[in-house]
Amino acid sequence: SIYEMFGNECCLSTGEVIKVIGFKINKLIASICENNEVSRFSAKVELPLNFPGLYKVVADKTPYVSIEEIARKVSIGPTRFGHPCFYSPEDIKLASLTIKHGEQITFNSVEEVNGTMTVNCGVVRNNQSHSFTLPLSQEGKFYECEDDQIYTLREIAEWKISKCRNRIVKLSSTLHTWDSSNPLPENFDGCLLLTPVYEVQAVMKFRKDIVRILSDLDVEVKDITDCYDTNSFLQPLSLEDVFERTSKEFPMVAEIMERPPGSQKPYNLLYTGKEIVIYKKFQATRVLASEIRSDFPKRHFLIPISYKGKFKRRPREFPTAYDLEIARNEKEQLHVVATKAFDSPHEELFSVSVGDQFLVQQSQTSEVLYEGRKKLVDVLACEQILSDTYKKVLIPMYMEGGFVEVIHDKKQYQLSEICKEFCLPFNVKVSVRDLSVEEDVLAAVPGLKFEEEITDSYLLISSASSPMESWEIPVYRLNMTVHLLSKNVQTVVAPVTKTTVEEISEEQYYMLRRYENQTLHPPPRPPKKPT
Repeated sequence: SIYEMFGNECCLSTGEVIKVIGFKINKLIASICENNEVSRFSAKVELPLNFPGLYKVVADKTPYVSIEEIARKVSIGPTRFGHPCFYSPEDIKLASLTIKHGEQITFNSVEEVNGTMTVNCGVVRNNQSHSFTLPLSQEGKFYECEDDQIYTLREIAEWKISKCRNRIVKLSSTLHTWDSSNPLPENFDGCLLLTPVYEVQAVMKFRKDIVRILSDLDVEVKDITDCYDTNSFLQPLSLEDVFERTSKEFPMVAEIMERPPGSQKPYNLLYTGKEIVIYKKFQATRVLASEIRSDFPKRHFLIPISYKGKFKRRPREFPTAYDLEIARNEKEQLHVVATKAFDSPHEELFSVSVGDQFLVQQSQTSEVLYEGRKKLVDVLACEQILSDTYKKVLIPMYMEGGFVEVIHDKKQYQLSEICKEFCLPFNVKVSVRDLSVEEDVLAAVPGLKFEEEITDSYLLISSASSPMESWEIPVYRLNMTVHLLSKNVQTVVAPVTKTTVEEISEEQYYMLRRYENQTLHPPPRPPKKPT
C-alpha cells in the first residue's frame, strides 16, 4: 500500500524489510502554560520546527534515576548543544574525587572503557575543570540544571527534548512581527508546553533515499534484527557524522541521499544521487556581516577571508559618549559630528549642540559639583573643532546623544586588511566586486556592518565526475545526508576552491552571535548619572 501523511509518501508491502536508522521530531504540539502547568483554557496548536523565535528551556523537575536513563533519553554529543548539565541532591563518592550535592555536572560524551559503558563528565571548581567518568550503572536522583542559554525551536527539538518526555519553554524574543497567521496570541511572552510528534527514519533494500514514516501510522511490524544481515543496507551519514571521522579517512567518495535546501550556489549543484569527493575537514574563519538599514528584516552574511572584492569605509553611528570610548583606537583619531543636542547639568562639563564636531581623545575622571557636594564622574576628553582652532572639552560618559563618524580615509581595503588593521564592528560598502564569481551578492548591498570574526567547521568537496572546482560547505548549517562509496579518489589534491559568500537566516545569525559571544565578557555598562 502507498501511504501519504502530511506530504510523506512511502510504499510498505507485506514482507518488506526496513532498517530503522533513527527517530526524529517532525513537529511540536504546543499548549500555553501558567505556573508551569497547562492552562485548561489553552488550545493546542501545531508548531513547525522552523517557527520563528528564541526560547529558554525550563528545567525539568522530574529526576532521572540513573546515569543509564540519562544516556538513553538525553542527547549527548560532540556539538555545543550536546553537553547537558545535571546535579545530584546527594554526594557522589568516586575514587578520585567526591561530587558534592547540588554541584553542576556536565555530561560530555558516552564511551566504552575496559568493557564498561561510561559517561565522560566534568565539574568546575575555582575556575579549574575536573574530569571523571560515571558508569551507566550509577543510580541516584539526577535533576536538570537551570539553562540560561536561548535556543530556536529546531535546536530544542534536536537536543533539548528527552525521549518520552515533554518540554516547557519560555519565549525569550520574537524574530518577526506578529500577524494573523501566527498560532500564538499577540504579544505572547509566556511559557509553552511542547509535546513532540516523532517520525521514524528508515532505509529500504532497493531505495537510495531515506524514508520518513510518521509514528502514528497504523502498520504492524516484526523485529528481525537478530536474524538479518543489516550491513546489506546503505548507511546514511549526516555532515556531522562525516566530520567526526578521523583525518586519515579523507579524501572519500560519497553519494548524496538527501539534498540540501536552497538555490544558492553550490547548494543548487548538490542534488540527490550526485557523487561528490570530500577532501578534508577543517576549521575556517568567516566574518559575520549585516546589512546596514534602519528597517527590518536585515540580510546577514558569512564572508570568507579569501573574498576578492574590495571595500571602502562607511561612517559609524554612536548612540552615547561611552560608545565613542569603546570605538577609539591608537592608530587613528576618531572624528565625529553630534546629531543630537545634550544640555549638561554641570557647569564643569560641556553641553553639546547638533552639528558640533569633536576629535575624541581619552577617558578620564573629573570633579563636579552636585547638590552642594563634589563628586567624581567618568568623562570623555575631546577637542571641539572650531572654525580656526580647537577647544578642549569634557563630555560626561553617561551622555545619551548621538554621533556620526567623519571618514577621511578614502583607501580601498581587502577583507583580510580590515581584519588585521581595525577593530570590529566596522562599517563598509563594496567598492570593487569579487570578479572571481558570477554574481557577487555583497555588491548590491548599500552598506555592510562587519560584526565579528567567527570560526566554524567545514568540509571541502567537489563533484566526483567533473572536479573543476571545490567548495567549502558548513557542517552545522547544511542539512544534507550522504552514504560513502567504496571508490578510489582520482585526485587527492582538491581543485581550486571557489569563494562562497553564505547568506544566512535571521535565526542562524542569532545562533552564531550568541555562541561566539558567550566566552567573551560583555563590556561594562555606561556610567550612570551621579546620585
